[in-house]
Amino acid sequence: MKRHGNLWKRMISFGNLWRSARNAQRGKRFRRPVAQFHFDLEGHLWKLHQQLAAKTYHPGPYRTSYIYEPKKRLISAAPYRDRVVHHALTGMLERIFEPTFVFDSYACRKRKGTHAAVDRCQYFARRYRYVLKADIRKFFPSIDHQILKDLVARKIKDPDVLWLVNLIIDHSNLQDTIVDWFPGDSLLTPSEQRRGLPIGNQTSQFFSNVYLDPLDHFVRDHLGVGGYVRYVDDFLVFSNDKRELHDVRQAIIEFLGDFRLRLHPHKCEIFPVTEGIRFLGYRVFPTHRLLAKDNVTRFRRRVRRMQHEYAAGRLTSEKISQRLMAWSGHAKQANTYRLRCQLFRTMGFQRATSV
Repeated sequence: MKRHGNLWKRMISFGNLWRSARNAQRGKRFRRPVAQFHFDLEGHLWKLHQQLAAKTYHPGPYRTSYIYEPKKRLISAAPYRDRVVHHALTGMLERIFEPTFVFDSYACRKRKGTHAAVDRCQYFARRYRYVLKADIRKFFPSIDHQILKDLVARKIKDPDVLWLVNLIIDHSNLQDTIVDWFPGDSLLTPSEQRRGLPIGNQTSQFFSNVYLDPLDHFVRDHLGVGGYVRYVDDFLVFSNDKRELHDVRQAIIEFLGDFRLRLHPHKCEIFPVTEGIRFLGYRVFPTHRLLAKDNVTRFRRRVRRMQHEYAAGRLTSEKISQRLMAWSGHAKQANTYRLRCQLFRTMGFQRATSV
């Protein structure tokens, strides 16, 4: 396997840091930390360049919060200067790793995404009778730091780049506690292993694809299944033979053990594709697709919150229009014309009247 070196000077060059800052700014330019950084962009970038060159750079503290839809998760936001560094690093590494990723990995990759993954799911649902639907239990909190570092080092030999990779991985904040034993572990192994990546980091999204790339190649190249789709830790395996999928599931369980991962015990099932596949907010059938019921329920809840915020004057009509159109664009990927007409016909926004 070819290993790449001589990357550091290009990665920390002023031009690359400037492009990374522009990428990190997208969609966030009016937020205070972003505006402050870009007010003196040249000065901040030169300082970052000097700190990286001298290896005095150190990531700042995360700002954390919990989200509860569709499930409770800890979200971590790095300081904006660190996000610029994350973009500089992943932009360099993506060019090396991307050609080796399988076609049917769809998360956090250019020209991929959720809608492309759902399209591919339906493509396979029309060609195979059965599907294995699975996800990995507490994936981001379970990522083993040393295993991840070793996977990156398989392709990268530049010691300076590996220093930054290790620094960012080691700086990960505490995630949910996972206590699991795997073959060869001692009683203390689970407490000795550094694990977990912060959800929300640009680097975490990229590292998740690096971490699961061996699984992708194992399923596609070694097991030789007919159809396979993965989006982060959710994946589907298709076959016309139900017994083959049971064997595939067992093989995947054993393979993931080498990476200190386990399948979710209640979200790993084999069934006919005609029952509809719950995947990325949709129910996908061979002939059509619908929005998942909980997706519609969450949308109704968000609309009620927007109505209260608009009535109180805390939300503008422009923001409401943007949010409604974003959801409508998502809903249009399914057979939802009547549903959308019903929802939009019944919702109304009105300012509270002052007495």
